[in-house]
Amino acid sequence: MPTTSTRIISIGYTGDVTATETLNAASNTVSPGTFEIKTLASGANTITPPTGGSTPIACTVVPPAGNVVTLTLKGLTGDTGIGLHLTEPFTVSLATGTTTFVLTTSATLTGIRLYWT
Repeated sequence: MPTTSTRIISIGYTGDVTATETLNAASNTVSPGTFEIKTLASGANTITPPTGGSTPIACTVVPPAGNVVTLTLKGLTGDTGIGLHLTEPFTVSLATGTTTFVLTTSATLTGIRLYWT
């Protein structure tokens, strides 16, 4: 059953610059409001957003603490993709109609979290 979700990104600066930036994404009134803990196999892993009456507009991915397995974000298997930080969370905003994206790993990765909003 869908729920309403709102993503907020907060960036804090200290040192030579002291500031806070808050970026608000649009609310999603048909969000799945769920997360998954997955194990990704070595190689290309197709990630499919949840369905069942909801329409996710973003996926926030949180690698496990201390991860040493490389991660690459791809639109489809075979493209070059974008290398991702091993332990920092990242958010993928999904265009309308997006049915999959690919996370490619250099080895099995256990405990990656996918938050769907």
